Amino acid sequence: MFKAEGIIPAMVTPFNDRQEINEAALKQLVHRFLAAGVHGIFCLGTNGEFFSLSYEEKLKVAGIVIQEAAGRVPVYVGAGCISTAETIRLAKELEQLGADALSVITPYFLTFTQKELIDYYTALARSTSLPILLYNIPARTGNSLQPGTVAELSRVPNIVGIKDSSGSFDTIQQYLQATGPDFSVLAGTDSLILSTLMSGGKGAIAATANLFPELAVSIYELWKQRKYEEAEALQRQLRGIRGAFQWATLPSVLKEAMNMAGLQAGPCRLPVGALPEARRQDLQVLIDAYTEQGVLQSPETARSNRIG
Repeated sequence: MFKAEGIIPAMVTPFNDRQEINEAALKQLVHRFLAAGVHGIFCLGTNGEFFSLSYEEKLKVAGIVIQEAAGRVPVYVGAGCISTAETIRLAKELEQLGADALSVITPYFLTFTQKELIDYYTALARSTSLPILLYNIPARTGNSLQPGTVAELSRVPNIVGIKDSSGSFDTIQQYLQATGPDFSVLAGTDSLILSTLMSGGKGAIAATANLFPELAVSIYELWKQRKYEEAEALQRQLRGIRGAFQWATLPSVLKEAMNMAGLQAGPCRLPVGALPEARRQDLQVLIDAYTEQGVLQSPETARSNRIG
């Protein structure tokens, strides 16, 4: 049985200056994750700007990530679209490409009833043999998966877990109480990685792992070893960058931080604009501090490793 667990980076989609997919940078990012010992890779999520990618671009990104991962860790691919039919169509294509699991955001733009959401996910589950992760991010979609809904969906054989990005630890606890031990509740808010693990969750799909994959993996590994104080110390190190995410439209802060660290994230796709200069200076101070602490490699080292 497939188990969604561990630290799974919610990877960005690198673009070049023409706002096209930067294939070389995408491949390098996958290999950086693998070298850090991650437990899976998640592409085409919110930080991957799935909402601004065409159908063909989604398949291109997924294909590259799946090929580069080469079965070494599970590849989770975002498949959620507004309509049931389009989501099923994309899910089938991703299954043929070799995806290991699907992460499926709730439909968005309209506010749906819980029954409509149940029907949406059960129709999808019937259409694919792939494991499915529910994805709850109500601030972006206007739709929240209620604990009773998740409990009902958890009984569908290939719905194996949920990524919760509500930012509410109470919501995570309710999901844990409503589902059985084989159902994976994953933190989608990086400030709640350790809290989720301590409460019975299975891991996290973490945006900060784009910058700090080794640190995020270490939180999980220290938790497994019951070294809780050490894990908490690492969890605290994520506070600075997590707070900075609020400075501009998602995922501009994350991408600019990666660029500052010598990682080729490139720009966000318009209409998401560049980080304002005043905030860019603040972010540079933060990245310099992480580098001085040894949490990040210097940009020069990162570039040298990339070239090598």
